[in-house]
Amino acid sequence: MIAIVLAAGYATRLYPLTENFPKPLLPVNEKPILNWLLDDLEEQEEITGYVIVSNHKFIGYFEGWKETLNYKKPVILVDDGSTDNEHRLGAVKDIQVALEAIKGRSGESFLVIAGDNLLDFSFREFIQFSQKKQAPCVMCHEENDLKRQQKTAIIVKDAEDKIISYEEKPEVPKGNLAVPPFYCYREKDVARIDEAIKAGCSTDAPGSFAAWLSHQTDVYAWTMSGKRHDIGDRASYDAVQEIMKNQA
Repeated sequence: MIAIVLAAGYATRLYPLTENFPKPLLPVNEKPILNWLLDDLEEQEEITGYVIVSNHKFIGYFEGWKETLNYKKPVILVDDGSTDNEHRLGAVKDIQVALEAIKGRSGESFLVIAGDNLLDFSFREFIQFSQKKQAPCVMCHEENDLKRQQKTAIIVKDAEDKIISYEEKPEVPKGNLAVPPFYCYREKDVARIDEAIKAGCSTDAPGSFAAWLSHQTDVYAWTMSGKRHDIGDRASYDAVQEIMKNQA
C-alpha cells in the first residue's frame, strides 16, 4: 500500500503564515505537521512508500524538507504545476498526478490522506479495516453540529459498515457521521477517476471522488478511534499546539 499525501493547497485562511510557506510543513511543537502523519505510517508494515503532491510554488520547501528525513521507506515528491490558489488543480486531480508518478506498478492499493490534519490515533486499524473489506473505505466520526455538518461530507452506514448515503455539504443531513480526508482505494478504484470527472465529480475536495464512487460500488466506513484535528485557521493552529504538546 502506497500513501498518497495531498499537500498542494494554498491554505489562504492561514495567511500570513502560509502566504509563502506550505501548511503541511508548519511546525507543531517543533515537528512539521507532515512528520506527525508519516512517523505513524512508517510503523505500518503495509505501507511501502510515500508520494507527496505539492504545488510548484512550494515544491522547493518540500525538497529541503525531504533532505532532513531518515525514513526507511521511499519518499517521492511530485509537483502538480500550479502556482496560485486560483489555478490549483484540486485534490482529485492531484491524486491522478501522484498515480502518474508511480505509473507501471500493478496490484497496488492506496492510502490517500490530507497532509494538513493531525490525528491522536494510529492509521493501523483503518488500514487493517480496508484490507478486511477488500473495498474502498473512508474514515468517519460523529458530528452533531448542524453548521459543521453542512460544511463537510455526511454519510449513513448500515450494520456492516457499508455506506448507504453519502452527501457533500448537505443542507439537510440524513445522518451525523462526517468524513475527514482519509481514504483507502484499490487500483481499480482510482482507475475510475477520469470516469468520475467526466460524470461531473468535483475535483476540488478529495471526498468528492469517494462520494461518486459510493454510487458505483460498495464503499465502507471505519469509525475513528480517536480525534482528528483540522488545522484550518490561526485559532485551530494555535489550539493544536497545546493539544499535541504531550504527544511528541
